[in-house]
Amino acid sequence: MPATNTVHSVWYKNLWPWIIIGILATSVTLSLTMVSIAVNNPDNLVNDNYYEAGKGINRSLDRELLGQTLKLKASVHLDEVTGEVELRLTGDSQPQALELNLISPTQPEKDRKVALTMSSEPGRYLGQLEDKVEGRRFVELLGTEKGQTWRLFEEEDVAHGVTLVLGDEELKGAEHLDK
Repeated sequence: MPATNTVHSVWYKNLWPWIIIGILATSVTLSLTMVSIAVNNPDNLVNDNYYEAGKGINRSLDRELLGQTLKLKASVHLDEVTGEVELRLTGDSQPQALELNLISPTQPEKDRKVALTMSSEPGRYLGQLEDKVEGRRFVELLGTEKGQTWRLFEEEDVAHGVTLVLGDEELKGAEHLDK
């Protein structure tokens, strides 16, 4: 029997080890990228203290019930050119100042707070927005009556030139408090 000479090639000259190394290197790189994204962009929608959040919901419902008891309704108009916010309030409360909050559901940096003061005309309040606000927002109107804070709160599609109406929807989540 003749001796056969087998030629052994070195591993780095073959294609398959490089394909396996490439797959492993890609998965490690993608994993480190995902960890970096998760660390640099924390999820601010998660609340660690559920008990305090629950108490806050009950306080909000109490304030909304007070607004409903006072028969409050408001129409909000945002002027596209000047940024002026005009609010007309009807009902059994006419405080000197109101607070209007335009809250983004997912991006806190897009939240806007507008201080509204009563004009010479009863029930008419004016304020100023610094920049343009558009899109889906939670619209919150806060005022006080006899030392108690009331609240009108609705989800609206906000756009300049469109009049928003608050207090026209049924209060959800407080059915057990009505009775």
